[in-house]
Amino acid sequence: MQEFELIAKTFMGLEQVLAKELTQLGANNVQIGRRMVSFTGDKEMMYRANFQLHTAIRVLKPIAHFKARSAEDMYEEVKKIDWSKYILKGKTFSVDSVVYSEEFTNSRFVTYKVKDAIVDQFRENTGERPNISVSNPDIRLNIHVAEDNATLSLDSSGESLHRRGYRQESVEAPLNEVLAAGMILMTGWKGETDFIDPMCGSGTLPIEAALIARNISPGVFRKEFAFEKWPDFDQDLFDSIYNDDSQEREFTHHIYGYDTDMKAVNTARMNVAAAGFSRYVTIEQQDFKDFTQPKEKSIIIMNPPYGERISTPNLLGTYKMIGERLKHEFMGNEAWILSYREECFRQIGLKPSIKIPVYNGSLECEFRRYQLFDGKMKEFRQEGGIIKTEEEKKEMAQKHRFKKERDFKKRLDENEENAEADIRSFTFHSLERNRLSGGKFRDDRGGRKLRFDRNDDRHDDRRNGKWNKEGRDNRRSFSRDDDRKFGGKRFDKANKRGGFRNKNIYHDED
Repeated sequence: MQEFELIAKTFMGLEQVLAKELTQLGANNVQIGRRMVSFTGDKEMMYRANFQLHTAIRVLKPIAHFKARSAEDMYEEVKKIDWSKYILKGKTFSVDSVVYSEEFTNSRFVTYKVKDAIVDQFRENTGERPNISVSNPDIRLNIHVAEDNATLSLDSSGESLHRRGYRQESVEAPLNEVLAAGMILMTGWKGETDFIDPMCGSGTLPIEAALIARNISPGVFRKEFAFEKWPDFDQDLFDSIYNDDSQEREFTHHIYGYDTDMKAVNTARMNVAAAGFSRYVTIEQQDFKDFTQPKEKSIIIMNPPYGERISTPNLLGTYKMIGERLKHEFMGNEAWILSYREECFRQIGLKPSIKIPVYNGSLECEFRRYQLFDGKMKEFRQEGGIIKTEEEKKEMAQKHRFKKERDFKKRLDENEENAEADIRSFTFHSLERNRLSGGKFRDDRGGRKLRFDRNDDRHDDRRNGKWNKEGRDNRRSFSRDDDRKFGGKRFDKANKRGGFRNKNIYHDED
């Protein structure tokens, strides 16, 4: 099959992980960009990228690159493309735009110009125009504009790939599935030890850990991908990819998730059951302050509250407790912690061996590794212990330094003052952190206009909250039998993962 250009989008900080995944998948010409990795491959590679990648948000197939210095340029260049090859008669389409340009300051305006060019071409050639469908289009298009460089692509994924399909319920500020998978892959863990998430929330980290440990493709739970509606969709090829379980592996250790909130525990248990991983994942109610040394060698990966979306009493005290538990009850193991504030990390009281910048939404966080061992570091090294490999040292040297200017200490002091004051002297901060300036939000680190890549997913929100089962084949229906076979053919993977998709709740996490 013919190879063509492809782009996999991801979060800031996960580009290296995604590139490694693509290389292992067999992609060619893998090149890392900003929040994306470009590569080449054939139709099978495009299907596999959507189905198997853990750290991709969506996979785009570019069909045109051009210069556009004005709205007229945009219109004319889009109109040059023969759209009859992509949008068949009676089919609907939608356009999503990502724009970084002085000329095009409104992404919706770009969307309209692309749409108008396509509709006008059909009207001139056939007398009819295709319909626009925002909620469930047959063809999804993506236009990316960086100054005057435009790339127009077919979106082969559809709904964001982080929406795996196993989430039945959610808790406040859930961890994005793609970020969770990226965190796990960054540690190098693939199931060699027990896995512990002591603040598991809705269970995202434990479920993503089970997928990685078993080497199960995260796309197995999804109802559909956008490429399944393309004119050249190869059903037999995709079915062969979907039903190939030759790379799956056994997992002989166990995954544990804990949370103090019983509602979160019940939610996590429901999601684990929906994913069919109850055999490998145990969720219990427990406070990390009661954590004791595990019997088996383990890794801890955790995402404690930052004090941003989740309010936590005595935030710094929580981090101090985390450090004490790790120091006294996790000897001989390693822990990884994702957090936002330098003040919080400082309270842990342990020296990290690795610091990796990564974005959680718009927050520039750090993912830090702590190696816990008895005695002094010198003795640990003399006994053959490795704090940081040469490869890790090189990678760390290339990373930008963690930004400490977050006004956190100032806000802490003001909070203490507020605790002593009444409403007449209370200091409010809701408008201080992001002031309105000239009609545009500006950050508090120099007045630059905030520009976070939406990763094309803010339009993918809750519109498909309930699965439409009409017209779907039986391969993705559910049953509880994890190892059942039927008529000599392996039962559909989504069937055997277990669970019921009565509802599928997602939040705009990216």
